[in-house]
Amino acid sequence: MAWMTYISHWFEQDDWYEGLQRANMSQVRQVGLLAAGCQPWNKDVCAASGDRFAYCATLAIYVYQLDHHYNEFKLHSIMSEHKKTITAISWCPHNPDLFASGSTDNLVIIWNVAEQKVIAKLNNTKGIPASLSWCWNADDAVAFVSYRGPLFVWTISGTDSGVIVHRDAHSFLSDVCMFRWHPHKKGKIVFGHIDGSLSIFQPGNKNQKHVLRPESLEDTDEEDPVTALEWDPLSTDYLLVANLHYGIRLVDSESLYCITTFNFPTAAASVQCLAWVPSAPGMFITGDSQIGVLRIWNVSRTTPIDNFKLKKTGFHCLHVLNSPPKKKFSIQSPTKNHYTSSTSEAVPPPSLTQNQAFSLPPGHVVCCFLDGGVGLYDMGARKWDFLRDLGHVETIFDCKFKPDDPNLLATASFDGTIKVWDINTLTAVYTSPGNEGVIYSLSWAPGSLNCIAGATSRNGAFIWDIQRGKVVQRFSEHGKSGIFCIAWSHKDSKRIAACSGDGFCIIRTVDGRVLHKYKHPAGVFGCDWSQNNKDMIATGCEDKNVRVYYVATSSDQPLKVFSGHTAKVFHVKWSPLREGILCSGSDDGSVRIWDYTQDACINVLSGHTAPVRGLMWNTEIPYLLISGSWDYTIKAWDTREGTCLDTVCDHGADVYGLTCHPSRPFTMASCSRDSTVRLWSLTSLITPLQINILADTSWEEIIGNTDYAVEQGAPPRMCGKMSRDIKQEIEKLAGNPRVKKLRRFSECLSPPGGSDNLWNLVSVIKGQDDSLLPQNYCKGIMHLKHLIKFSTSEAQELTTVKMSKFGGGIGVPTKEERLKEAAEIHLRLGQIQRYCELMVELGEWDKALSVAPGVSVKYWKKLMQRLLHKVSEELAEWYFQDGRAVQAACCHLAVDNVELAMAYLIRGNELELAVSVGTALGEPAEPATHYALELLARKCMMIPTWNLAADLLLMIPNNELHLVKLCAFYPGCTEEINDLHEKCKLPMVKECMQLAETAHADGNVFEAIKYYLLCQEPEKALPIGVGFVKDCISNSDWTLDTIYPVLDLLSYMRTEKLLLHTCTEARNELLILCGYIGALLAIKREYQSIVPALYEYTSQLLKRREVSVPLKMENLSEELDAWRACTQFTNRSSEESPCTPPSDLQRMVYATLLKRLKEEPLKRIIGPDYVTGSNLPSHSDVHISCLTGLKIQGPVFFLEDGKSAISLNDALMWAKVNPFSPLGTGIRLNPF
Repeated sequence: MAWMTYISHWFEQDDWYEGLQRANMSQVRQVGLLAAGCQPWNKDVCAASGDRFAYCATLAIYVYQLDHHYNEFKLHSIMSEHKKTITAISWCPHNPDLFASGSTDNLVIIWNVAEQKVIAKLNNTKGIPASLSWCWNADDAVAFVSYRGPLFVWTISGTDSGVIVHRDAHSFLSDVCMFRWHPHKKGKIVFGHIDGSLSIFQPGNKNQKHVLRPESLEDTDEEDPVTALEWDPLSTDYLLVANLHYGIRLVDSESLYCITTFNFPTAAASVQCLAWVPSAPGMFITGDSQIGVLRIWNVSRTTPIDNFKLKKTGFHCLHVLNSPPKKKFSIQSPTKNHYTSSTSEAVPPPSLTQNQAFSLPPGHVVCCFLDGGVGLYDMGARKWDFLRDLGHVETIFDCKFKPDDPNLLATASFDGTIKVWDINTLTAVYTSPGNEGVIYSLSWAPGSLNCIAGATSRNGAFIWDIQRGKVVQRFSEHGKSGIFCIAWSHKDSKRIAACSGDGFCIIRTVDGRVLHKYKHPAGVFGCDWSQNNKDMIATGCEDKNVRVYYVATSSDQPLKVFSGHTAKVFHVKWSPLREGILCSGSDDGSVRIWDYTQDACINVLSGHTAPVRGLMWNTEIPYLLISGSWDYTIKAWDTREGTCLDTVCDHGADVYGLTCHPSRPFTMASCSRDSTVRLWSLTSLITPLQINILADTSWEEIIGNTDYAVEQGAPPRMCGKMSRDIKQEIEKLAGNPRVKKLRRFSECLSPPGGSDNLWNLVSVIKGQDDSLLPQNYCKGIMHLKHLIKFSTSEAQELTTVKMSKFGGGIGVPTKEERLKEAAEIHLRLGQIQRYCELMVELGEWDKALSVAPGVSVKYWKKLMQRLLHKVSEELAEWYFQDGRAVQAACCHLAVDNVELAMAYLIRGNELELAVSVGTALGEPAEPATHYALELLARKCMMIPTWNLAADLLLMIPNNELHLVKLCAFYPGCTEEINDLHEKCKLPMVKECMQLAETAHADGNVFEAIKYYLLCQEPEKALPIGVGFVKDCISNSDWTLDTIYPVLDLLSYMRTEKLLLHTCTEARNELLILCGYIGALLAIKREYQSIVPALYEYTSQLLKRREVSVPLKMENLSEELDAWRACTQFTNRSSEESPCTPPSDLQRMVYATLLKRLKEEPLKRIIGPDYVTGSNLPSHSDVHISCLTGLKIQGPVFFLEDGKSAISLNDALMWAKVNPFSPLGTGIRLNPF
């Protein structure tokens, strides 16, 4: 297997553990992504190939791939190798994994989408590659042209590699807009020019330069640029040409004759883009430039067959997919598609005549609009498959959550707009009027004022009233100088500060009255109001200094000047929790912490390798600071000791803005030059605090005062307003408020996107009065009983909208026509119930539900319940596969399926949330809650917080064995071990030795192992346990139930004892046996992705280590082949191509395996793990999994050598079935 090349050296040695470090993963987790929109600057910025399409933002290329299971496109990867504006993209016609892209820094890149890496680069292209295309007549050549030519052809590899100039295509009299190679005639190429003309070159023919100008332009100097150019796929000579004003022509490139001029319904219409429809010969579509009208044409008619108004803003480019997805579900939403935003106008399907309906071509169109919107439109169904509207297309310089409505996030961009996003749906809800130049900074008005202040590069500052949708105030005191930062006072809504390159920080009132003009010796880049003193403001200056001013006096001199940075200071931020403490970020790459009261720098945070821009103090943990830099990273700091807690590399360019969620203090957002906004969870940085809440420890262990929390070495304590409010609220409640406490802290610690919905459903299940549910409850996933209360049409609408919104419809593909005919006969005969059942069988639930009340209301309700159960399962799995385990759990709670809801939380590694929700739900959730507690205790062993681990395990009934494992693994001295034993109600260490020897003498293997592990010589347990397992496996009728408990217990032997040289042979045998049993457990739990790796791991250890175990490599290979053959044959879908059925021998081997497995006690927790964020592409280095040899998508887990990596999903599954590292070192894996 490929993965062996990465880690085979570990299997050759027995003393591998020297110098190893602890396995680790990123603690700052990405939980949300707002992708950029499509840039409107260049033409060829959208392309498709096979089951992928891509579009270009200004600095990054977004690649979407078809998910064949759900038949929908999902964001697959982001390519961000270009550092200047991308000019064009072209997919290789011969290899669907490759595309070429060019940028304004004279760079062309060849990118492999599957491997996510650069294949080749061409620098210094002798002019900007303004238009670019893969050569159709060569496998590995890309052509590109600057505005006036010449056309360069770059052969990427082979003996002829290099760049040549096209013999004829040069010295153009007008700039080239675009060019197209002929897909069939070798070497034939056409160029479209700004003046409206075409240039056509063909080997062996006379060159035609600047021909076929629109008739209206002949003998004039006017320009009418070619906006689209496409060869007719059914002809060798015909060509569709669109000019911006003149319209569309079909021309003959040989005779230079205009065959057809197409007419628009209105003279105002102008064409921005066009494309042929591959599935409908002779048909093409166009997109208007002024307004988002998609028109469908046939070459036989001069007027459009149909027109769809899709958006208010004009098209920029479009592309028809050659192999559009076939929807898995058949019912469409009866209402407007929820992906359509306020600026979009998707038309509902009109009633069509048979002739018209026949005329509409099937097909999916990738649509990119001038406002950055990107969507996939289904022409046949006349609906959006998805539409992501209003994306930024340029650098995002700032982002801020709304203080009184943290579901809203505002962003400010180089593209001249401020946009406001709903972070629960990740959609834009407002956008500013625009045309402001660059917007560097924004600041929300405090409280409920619905306004944002913006700072621009050339138009001064402004106040935008969101509800009214217009700018209500402008400030011009800085003249034409750029304003780099604007800050609305937190405490006084009448005061706004702005700082500029002109060297002034100006304090003014909202109505424009200037209060102070603080002059600096150079440009001022940052300013921030103190949250503890309303009259104090700090600034960062180009002269490398930080200044503090007191605005309550008339003096314009600073109270303090802090020196120490060696380059310009950009942003400054006051601590919200520690009075007098502020930080500053500088172009010297450092962050400095200043104490105003001591007049001193109290710490320097070094680690960034480029200028620091983003700064954010956490609002609950007083020492926690986050910084963002031009080195593309985000760093989390413990400012007490100046240590970096974590570094995140997921952005693909400079990180500018950071903001903390007001009511979820461990959720933050970041923005970047890569045009994305990303949401992050910081909860892993405070794990002991979360565990304290779950273990119901005292308030002192959760909430503390700032002075204690900032002491070096002190455990994290919450010190902010949010935690104080929760404590105050809980202390007012009578009785046992534990569930309320868990809920409030869970909502505080969880990122947005489902946890509120989950707790609302828990309340419904526990019988809470419906009147207490929040207003937004009906916007999320509702409980079955509330849907059933609605009338037929309302309930049907809600259900179908849910499926339309998240999965594209409900039901299954239509079956045989005869079933439909039978159903119609039953309906005509009045046999309504039979008709309904046949419609359900066909998957056409909408028709069944529409007539079901004709049987009875009771039958309709029963049918509705069946539908909702079906929908909940399909929708839950869709959410889960999309990396949203919490929403998946909501789907199951909506139909009272507590077991599955808990299983999805655990499989998504939402362990803290699972324990909180499980505690609230009580008995139905108990088995899963106890399992989640067990996994959390394993997490505590690595933090390490042993007493907390014990507290969690003590919450589980029948917990002795769990506590034994904890104490066995505890590495303390004898006195500390005895203290832990006492807490866990286990015998003292000395007594354990006596109990072990007695049990061993009595032949009680399990008890002997247990007590030996708890004594001072745990290594004595190893030969006993391993010997027992070997004896069992030697018999043919052994089962997992006999062996696994012994191996599981042995695996908790203290690492330093297990790695003793005297234990080498027994340790190797333990690793082999755990690997083999782990493979069987992985089969049992359906962890398909790691089964082959576990078998290979076991085989390699068998091959390379000196051992004597009753396992043979050929038998392992036989079992793996049998598992593959039987599961692939069973799990294939009816649509897939047939595969070879397993042989009789393979069936027999697989049947023997299944007999050994027995049933999983927690049978619902079956299926692969998939953590939040698994579907989110990052820009970080591409890591290859040492288990699969494939690129890792989603969070990465590094093994103990610090280099080998596996996906976090695979690490979680591996650790649940085999506790030891895949490197074969004997070190435990703990990714929880």
